Amino acid sequence: MVKRCLWILLLFISNNIFKNKKELYSSRSYVHTKISKINPRYSFNNKNTFYLNPDYITGFVDGEGCFSVSIFKDSRRLNGWQVKPIFSISLHKKDINLLEAIQRTFDVGKIYKHGADSMQYRVSSLSNLRVIIEHFDKYPLITKKQADYLLFKEAVNLIRDKKHLSLTGLFKLVGIKATINFGLSEKLKEHFPTVEPINRPIVEFTNIKNLNWIRGFIEAEGSFQVITQNTNNKITVSLRFSITQHIKDEVLLNNFVTYLNCGRYYKWPIRNEGQYLVTVFSDISEKIIPLLNEYPLLGVKKEDYLDFVKIVELIKSKYHLTEQGVEEIKLIKSNMNSRRISIKEE
Repeated sequence: MVKRCLWILLLFISNNIFKNKKELYSSRSYVHTKISKINPRYSFNNKNTFYLNPDYITGFVDGEGCFSVSIFKDSRRLNGWQVKPIFSISLHKKDINLLEAIQRTFDVGKIYKHGADSMQYRVSSLSNLRVIIEHFDKYPLITKKQADYLLFKEAVNLIRDKKHLSLTGLFKLVGIKATINFGLSEKLKEHFPTVEPINRPIVEFTNIKNLNWIRGFIEAEGSFQVITQNTNNKITVSLRFSITQHIKDEVLLNNFVTYLNCGRYYKWPIRNEGQYLVTVFSDISEKIIPLLNEYPLLGVKKEDYLDFVKIVELIKSKYHLTEQGVEEIKLIKSNMNSRRISIKEE
């Protein structure tokens, strides 16, 4: 009887230990997987870098993503050609954590070394591209890159339906490739001299979606600059926040002015570029900084932003008016943007 009571007591204790362990591991895993029930792939927590906000991803891809169609000779194919649609994002190797977060959120694709200093997240299989297409159908791009996406999606559907195996389908895919990105290579032009680029879809601008989209776009295309000038033997300090895009996205950059209620739009037709630019110190300190404090950047650009904020605080305190303050600002500036990368690699 005593042995039986002891056995029951041990069983009770072990069950409770197991239950407590199970609850502990569940709660630990919940910290990393607290995601939306409606959109189980995404986290809508602004500061969660384990799973990314879907609008953040779309904003980032509007700046850095690439939709392409690769066409190359393959003797194993009946028509002698292989066609492969590819969605990719290429970044400096120091942003590998951001690529890993994108890969983790989509739960498809692989990351490859892409040049001496860059890495590339790439999705190319038809089954995995279904995930990518589902995302951009639900959270659409708003730059002119949407036209590339629509052509890319058409190419994926043609390949899924095996239309690429016929000459008619292959020619249509060549026509799509001729319109996307940089068009056909000279070799492809030689092999398909009669193929004309298909008409590029007309994409009308839709308003900026929300602050998470803006955060992703700034992560991709934003720049934090510190300008020091020597005028009449006196060093002056000024700040610039800018976003630069192809001139075809002029309406979008103009929309930033309205949406953020600050800044101006400039364009340089010779360079085919436009720029959203904020230079007024009060706008930077009272509008741009609070925005990015609430919706923080996640990649290495965050380091430039944090240095930018340090200089904002120094200017607020008037320390930039002193010789010591100017030297400190110069030191911070010397470690920002491309200089930060080269210093850390030396």
